[in-house]
Amino acid sequence: MRRIVLFLVLAAFISQGDFLFAQSTTTTKFEESDYYYFSFSIEKIFTHRLGYYVVYRRGGSTQLARTYIPLEWFNSVGPGAKGEIIGLGTGSEWPSMIVYYKNGEFSHVRLRLRQNRLHETWGVVPLDARMDEFFQGIEEVKLEF
Repeated sequence: MRRIVLFLVLAAFISQGDFLFAQSTTTTKFEESDYYYFSFSIEKIFTHRLGYYVVYRRGGSTQLARTYIPLEWFNSVGPGAKGEIIGLGTGSEWPSMIVYYKNGEFSHVRLRLRQNRLHETWGVVPLDARMDEFFQGIEEVKLEF
């Protein structure tokens, strides 16, 4: 009797096209993005009247590198903006710098910065420092790995 009931139940599933142990043959297709990024921990970020002077940790090492990001990159909002500050926070992921590339070319940079400007990661470039030339003519973030 059990065999007959089991056979009828199995036949009902088969007739509807569903199988008890069948796996789905549909796959989810993920489209590849044109963007890729590099993320760096910021050791120190200095404010300058022309932009940000960023000292960051090279990927996974103890060596430091620096880059200069013009303040004008942060003036526009939306798809054309080259710079964005993603909120001021307090977590372990702050401060950090994420540099995005689209089709192999620089796209934009995002900075996650500490909320408290008195935090040790913030610094101010002295007014008499001659750094203006470092912020001139910058088209992309220069990275060192």
